Amino acid sequence: MNQDIVLILFQVVALVLGFSVHECAHAWTAWRLGDPTARMLGRVTLNPLKHLDPFGSVLMPLIALVYHWPLIGWAKPTPVTARNFKNYMRDDILVTLAGPASNLLLASVALILLLIIKHAVGGGAIAVQTAMVLATYGGGVSTVNLPALFPIALLLYFIILINLLLFVFNLIPFPPLDGSHILRHFLPYKALQIYDRMGILALWIFMLVAGSFIFRVFLYPLRTAFDNILAAL
Repeated sequence: MNQDIVLILFQVVALVLGFSVHECAHAWTAWRLGDPTARMLGRVTLNPLKHLDPFGSVLMPLIALVYHWPLIGWAKPTPVTARNFKNYMRDDILVTLAGPASNLLLASVALILLLIIKHAVGGGAIAVQTAMVLATYGGGVSTVNLPALFPIALLLYFIILINLLLFVFNLIPFPPLDGSHILRHFLPYKALQIYDRMGILALWIFMLVAGSFIFRVFLYPLRTAFDNILAAL
């Protein structure tokens, strides 16, 4: 199979996993804090079919792949009935933060597994290094004579890259992203009315104008920290 197609497939698998973990974390946290809505609808699950949104989970990533953008998107929002919370503001913020936090945790787990492969598997260090280069710079990297666990190392590194991206992207304070659910708790009433009317067009405009700045300031240092840990340990 063509190497570029394999890379795309691995990214899609990592993205779908990231979406599923993210939305499951929202649903599970809401349930634990007293709101059973998402659990009753079957959203406390890692089954991607329960979470994927046709536009945010399919069309948006396809557009990103075509235009060589970072592979970003969103899943179907987890339904939350906030009146079931004992402390509305605190619990709603905790449920919101659970999604991005789960992506950061998933990236950290993938990092630990890569470190295990690096030190516990014969040729593991070469496999991990090759996976990092291939995932970062694309096709054209030789994978001949690499350990059998190399595909797992490549998938794990894509899980790191994509989940760090989802972590940062979802905290951007524009609807429908998680950051908007947090910010709206701190806006005065009149500003909130305007803010709630902002559609997805505002997010598109923001990403076109300031997306590269956001990624440069927040995503790249985080990714560099993960890479440095993987290289140093």
